[in-house]
Amino acid sequence: MATVKLENITKRFGNLIALDDITLDIRDQEFFVLLGQTGAGKTTTLRCIAGLDRPEEGTIYLDGVSINDKTPAERDVAFVFQSHILYPHLSVYENMAFPLHPRKLSAEEIDRRVRDIAQMLHIEHLLMRTPNQLSGGETQRVGLGRAMVRRPQVFLMDEPISNLDAKLRAEMRSEIRWRQQELGTTTFYVTHDQTEAMSMADRIAVLEAGKIQQLGTPSDIYNHPANLFVAGFIGNPSMNCIPCDISSTNGELQLRLAHDLGTDNSVAIQDDTKVLKTLNDSDSERNLVFGAHAEDVVVSHQSIPNAFQAEVYSVEPLGAETIVELTLGTDTSDAHTILKASTAPNFEAEIGQHIYVTFVPERMHFFDKTTGNAIL
Repeated sequence: MATVKLENITKRFGNLIALDDITLDIRDQEFFVLLGQTGAGKTTTLRCIAGLDRPEEGTIYLDGVSINDKTPAERDVAFVFQSHILYPHLSVYENMAFPLHPRKLSAEEIDRRVRDIAQMLHIEHLLMRTPNQLSGGETQRVGLGRAMVRRPQVFLMDEPISNLDAKLRAEMRSEIRWRQQELGTTTFYVTHDQTEAMSMADRIAVLEAGKIQQLGTPSDIYNHPANLFVAGFIGNPSMNCIPCDISSTNGELQLRLAHDLGTDNSVAIQDDTKVLKTLNDSDSERNLVFGAHAEDVVVSHQSIPNAFQAEVYSVEPLGAETIVELTLGTDTSDAHTILKASTAPNFEAEIGQHIYVTFVPERMHFFDKTTGNAIL
């Protein structure tokens, strides 16, 4: 059993608060992902768990036992760094065996562990090569193998595949997740890539400026973002987030996007209790932001019910889908307010063309513009 708990962790570097009262509970055998932008505090979190940095406040537990006062060597965790630095004068075999020598294992046990992990990672044919004879993907596998032979209680992975090209990253995502499930080792993985997080994690914690913004399964975070930051960070493309007004006309709710554009882009909302609650909870001065994922924006060349017209701003064919960007108009600074729609790959549109737009009613999101928090 290997659980990790961070309780009210605060870490400062001078006047900079890198981690601000972080509390996380990672379950046994869980693949847990910490997702955030560069500088959010992701690597600092790993370094605190590994014992390379010491938090000013809070406690870190491994299997329910505080490890704050333990040295890195006493913590039984394996740290997989962003750049896998292999000893250039040693073979792949020797690099993988290196962390086992201080454990005073027999030569037979070391050989068995190295060859078992090499076979698992499909690098047994590389064992006699030196690092300068390896490709980027092979180097990544050797670095992972060197951590795996130790059989630690916890893997700490710091963006281990961010330096690879897109094809290799996709392959390594599947490889790492598969091997983690095979070994059953608790894994704490940090990344800035939301695709990695969504495709690999059992649960995700979204970190911004040292604070946890949301914690949940990939599905929870995608479908129910807690605030505007999460909504704008998760998904590719990210959620459309546009200031809006909700008003009542003759008993019918009207949603209007970016009211200051001077264009008619309103849609009627009927019999939606969640939206009614939003309206009832909002006073006349409340600023709202409407949110919709690109796949929940419905577009058509023909007139469709409850739709408005918008001008095609750009078209981005991606093979499996086509992203159509629509301009709702320009604001006082002549900046376009853009709405992105995910369409079928055979959907054709031309820049400057006007098409009809509406939204999937049950997939609408609303946020408080002042606090950024989700209302629905």
